[in-house]
Amino acid sequence: MIIAIVEDTPVNLIVMQSLVKRLGDYDCPVFSDPLEGLDWCLANTPDLIIVDYMMPKLDGLEFIRRCRANPQIQDRPILMVTAAAEKQVLYSALEAGATDFLTKPVDKHEFIPRVRNMLQLRSAMAATAHRAEELAQAVRKATDDIHERERETITRLARAAEFRDPETGAHINRMAHYSCIIARKMGLPSETIDMLLSAAPMHDVGKLGTPDHILLKPGKLDDNELTIMRQHTTIGYEILKNSSSPVVKMAAEIALTHHEKYDGTGYPFGTKGEDIPLMGRIVAVSDVFDALTSDRPYKVAWELDRAHDHLISGKGSHFDPVCVDLFLSEWNEILKIHYKYRD
Repeated sequence: MIIAIVEDTPVNLIVMQSLVKRLGDYDCPVFSDPLEGLDWCLANTPDLIIVDYMMPKLDGLEFIRRCRANPQIQDRPILMVTAAAEKQVLYSALEAGATDFLTKPVDKHEFIPRVRNMLQLRSAMAATAHRAEELAQAVRKATDDIHERERETITRLARAAEFRDPETGAHINRMAHYSCIIARKMGLPSETIDMLLSAAPMHDVGKLGTPDHILLKPGKLDDNELTIMRQHTTIGYEILKNSSSPVVKMAAEIALTHHEKYDGTGYPFGTKGEDIPLMGRIVAVSDVFDALTSDRPYKVAWELDRAHDHLISGKGSHFDPVCVDLFLSEWNEILKIHYKYRD
């Protein structure tokens, strides 16, 4: 442990340093200039500070206040030494944050036990802090394990839909990363972006409830078939709703709303403009762009420039204009994702 002594009288410095040495092999820097002592304490975080009350430039009370104002040493024991017998000085020292007191002249029979007590206090505080950090690390690890299992379950659920749907493949990876680009450009918190990366791949999980003769039909769907196909939004919501997981809650919202259109002509509810949840508006842009630029049983992939122009033409009608602008503003990143996660 480190014990710093700040005292403007050289004789008292020598006496107190000598008494500290009787307690054990402690590092004991001493300072006759209180400003130098304060700077050193702030930079080196000693385990115990012994400071005089009456000093030039900076008295002991102000010294203690400045220590307590610094997060690095605000919890360290401080022993104030004073020749003043007035109770008001002691009250002021307590108010400033002193842990204990000694009166001059220094009595070794009082000094040694008080310093020993302060060191034991510091040792107990350090042990408590260490234990608290160990517990915090254990909680973080347990939480990370839970989140990892949650992500694995979510991924497997998304993959289950993928194996039934010929329109997926690497689609869920591309559209999820596209969505995160928009969210990042919006300045959303990193935690929200991480959740979106896990939640977006479940946007079509409702296709687990779509009949094969409709889901796998190579040609255009008729009106009745289209009505049944569109039910995958509400089926996905029913699968995912009422979860205690924030990621699954987000996924439920996305599943329900990613086919709504900005002008209110989408489904399942015909919700309009910013009444459509933000995540649904974000995923709508990413999902359509990737569907257009991917091969499907009923069409060949569009050229990237054609899909680019389609998003522009759909601003304010199909898509949230802000989401489209942010998506296109990161075109080079979009292309990297497009080529990285190929089918």
